[in-house]
Amino acid sequence: MTTPTKAYAAKSATTPLGPFDIQRREPTPMDVEIEILYCGVCHSDLHVARNDWGFTTYPVVPGHEILGRVTRVGSGVTRFKEGDLAAVGCMVDSCRECNNCKRDLEQFCENGMTMTYSSEDKHLGGMTYGGYSQRIVCDEAFTLSVPKNLDPAAASPLLCAGITTYSPLKRWGAGKGKKVGIVGLGGLGHMGVKFAHALGAHTVLFTTSPGKVEDGKKLGADEVVISKDESQMAAHAGSFDLILDTVSADHDLNAYLNLLKVDGTLAVVGAPPNPQPLQIFGLLMPRRQIAGSLIGGIAETQEMLDFCGEHNIQCEIELIRMDQINEAYERMLKSDVKYRFVIDMSSLS
Repeated sequence: MTTPTKAYAAKSATTPLGPFDIQRREPTPMDVEIEILYCGVCHSDLHVARNDWGFTTYPVVPGHEILGRVTRVGSGVTRFKEGDLAAVGCMVDSCRECNNCKRDLEQFCENGMTMTYSSEDKHLGGMTYGGYSQRIVCDEAFTLSVPKNLDPAAASPLLCAGITTYSPLKRWGAGKGKKVGIVGLGGLGHMGVKFAHALGAHTVLFTTSPGKVEDGKKLGADEVVISKDESQMAAHAGSFDLILDTVSADHDLNAYLNLLKVDGTLAVVGAPPNPQPLQIFGLLMPRRQIAGSLIGGIAETQEMLDFCGEHNIQCEIELIRMDQINEAYERMLKSDVKYRFVIDMSSLS
């Protein structure tokens, strides 16, 4: 049995997103059905809709920053009941049996995680459909609880932008006594600043835009460095324990490697379109490292949401209607958003 559901989809790489009808499965005993209230707009949504990464199967319904209200639960569900707030992030399943899944690293499932959209749908066949839709059905094991004190709209981007920055900051030890840099003040970077500050690190924002200095400090940065200013960059040489690079445009990674201490880490979560050159001696001589990070596992994502509840952390958002999504994509390309679009899904009718 399936339930007809209204959605918004891209039908090709060159056509705008528009209304599209999909089917959602009826809840199995372990499923949670969620009426989607808000869905954040991630840059990945745009990349997949336009097939920038070359793997899109059309039609595609994007959206993996999903927050809503539980409407039904299966007979075996124990953590959710009708009326609860619940969330779904970037994945809805994994094999649950490989070494990584057993270590709560489902995002690195050795047999491939099932992404919230653009993955094989193991229940209905075809591809999974994301949060640009009225409802979603998700296994309880991949459904997340939302602290009641958070604004639901501003909390929805935590499901990607939040965990993408929280996970590497925790993994590489951001905290008291550490000097942490955040490169870029966009949808990811503004959350990186908030988390690094809340974790107790001395937080430095790197931005190319002098107009973002005031915002950076309001969000929690102790210092703001204009990265185009060589003298400002040089003043911080060899002083960082960790730098989190959130920029998805081509840029000079070596400039940030040179700011790390011995054993410092440059953690990259942005995805520039082209290979980025590295000066190997910048790694060898001071024993620095460059690392990548994806999202977090389900347990760490819940930890992040709970941390946000404890520290009253949420995203800076601009609320839009569903029919404004194509305009929002164009504005994202121009960095014309502070700092994350969120769709009010009540506008999908």
